[in-house]
Amino acid sequence: MSLVETDWLFDNLNKVKIIDCSWHMPQTKRNGFEEYKKSHIPGAIFFDLDENSKKNINLPHMLTNKQDWEKIVSRMGINLNDEIIIYDNSDVISACRCWYNFIYFGHNPKLVHVLNGGLKKWNKENKITNNDEVITKSSKYSCTENIVLVKSKKQIDENIKKNEFHVIDARSRDRFEGKVPEPRKGLRSGSIKNSFCLPYSELINEDHTFISKDEILKKFKSLKFDFSQNLVFSCGSGVTASVLALAYSLINDKYRPCIYDGSWAEYGRI
Repeated sequence: MSLVETDWLFDNLNKVKIIDCSWHMPQTKRNGFEEYKKSHIPGAIFFDLDENSKKNINLPHMLTNKQDWEKIVSRMGINLNDEIIIYDNSDVISACRCWYNFIYFGHNPKLVHVLNGGLKKWNKENKITNNDEVITKSSKYSCTENIVLVKSKKQIDENIKKNEFHVIDARSRDRFEGKVPEPRKGLRSGSIKNSFCLPYSELINEDHTFISKDEILKKFKSLKFDFSQNLVFSCGSGVTASVLALAYSLINDKYRPCIYDGSWAEYGRI
């Protein structure tokens, strides 16, 4: 149950921990935290995707270390046995990246969910929001890294010859095929050799909900790869790759999300 519906959350507001992980592409000039302060689902805690990523590295949204993650989540007042609902107000469904982070750091996947449709659907249904400051009581969160759920550039390069897993790219087809320049400076156009392209936008309806499981399965089958091999997802900076990972988990209960963390921001460096 990686996804929960808005009606379910409305009925369980006081039984779960809620996270607002709104993040926007730099060119949009939008600020997720400022939007959160103006309006959020009651009780929601803000998760800053940029601030809560690895420091002192010139790559965006890289996983932080175990010690820093424990501090981040402890400040949010979340415990290891808490059920967590994550949402966003973002066009790139950034809640999925937060979902991936929690699973990577060992939170029970059955207890971490993304709100289907996010804040946009919640607001469209005229469900309650407020701008109250949320005061949290610090916890003592302890985690364990699942290092098999992340790939490095070295592993991606080695796999081109070994072919032990498939790399699925969530960027647009034009970016994947090198027909348009990358939005980030200092990157060449193109894609990882032997990778496949499945734009994350093809899995999302106009109301920001995910398409049906049957439709998701058709999208993946259209890539015509060997489903017996593991899947690793990539994108521009590790955010929309997580959208594909969540979508695939909806049609494969045994799958645990695996991301090439550096994604094209690392691989495409000139």
